[in-house]
Amino acid sequence: MHKLVAGVIGATFVVVTAMPAFAETLKGQIVDQGCYLKDKANNVGKDHKMPADTKDCAVGCAKQGHALALLTADGKVYQIAGGLADNNNAKLIPHISHTVEITGDTMGSGDKMMIHAADLKMVAAK
Repeated sequence: MHKLVAGVIGATFVVVTAMPAFAETLKGQIVDQGCYLKDKANNVGKDHKMPADTKDCAVGCAKQGHALALLTADGKVYQIAGGLADNNNAKLIPHISHTVEITGDTMGSGDKMMIHAADLKMVAAK
């Protein structure tokens, strides 16, 4: 009986801790994830205010392969992964600070969320 209970608990733990992926379409602005999380008020566009005003900081970091993210209207931040982030963000760099729609598999919870996708749709340039 104890082995059965232990097995059920173990299986439940595996199911609960697994991060399921769900395909959905998210709309938001492409941001440099690291800089945005350090200074949300000033680091939304291409130019950042850390440590001083830095022209095209987001573009430079993205070309080095730093994580870019989708910032939704409700303030959620989804790290962008998959084909969109391949080749040091080559598909994303032209869209930094633009509003886009990305359809892909989302996973995570709280402040650790990710969207895995290969394509995006331009909504508005900023």
